[in-house]
Amino acid sequence: MKFPPIESRLVPLPVDNIDTDQIIPARFLKTTTKEGLDKQLFNDWRYEADGTPKPDFIINTPRAKGAQILLAGDNFGCGSSREHAPWALTQFGFRAVVSTSFADIFKANSLKNGLVPVVVDPATHSRLFALPEDARVKIDLAAQTLSLPDGTAVKFDVDPFARHCLLEGIDELGYILGHEAAIAAHEKSRACTLNTLAAG
Repeated sequence: MKFPPIESRLVPLPVDNIDTDQIIPARFLKTTTKEGLDKQLFNDWRYEADGTPKPDFIINTPRAKGAQILLAGDNFGCGSSREHAPWALTQFGFRAVVSTSFADIFKANSLKNGLVPVVVDPATHSRLFALPEDARVKIDLAAQTLSLPDGTAVKFDVDPFARHCLLEGIDELGYILGHEAAIAAHEKSRACTLNTLAAG
């Protein structure tokens, strides 16, 4: 699925150093499918011991319903490597996470799984947390901008190859298959060269 511009409310979670075990606890990692992982997102913060949802936890509130952008604290996604973390976030409906920094492995896993990690400066980060609940921001991956309600556009960096794949709606294999004709032509040319050398 191609990654379009997103315009959404923010879901603020002002906690630094949220690790992957808090995003999706290790006991839920036995599954090899993404289906249902949205129910375990932030499980230990989200539910009481008896499984009852905590009404004041942010993703249990009406504000989170239909929102596509999580606004997190610094160093989001630290800890162990697991693709289940971006899987759980995207299954819930998030298409982007905004923070001042991300763990490198989480960032790479996110970009491979349709979730855009947007790094902003501390001043912009603070402005985003100060926005009213109904404020909407826009993330344009093609332009690499995050736009605030007042029209301020903040640039963010993203790996060029990952950006291309997200905008085209392809993964790494899809990218390779898109060059199948060129690869076949190269292999044919190489075979001819090798045959000529062998004959000589």
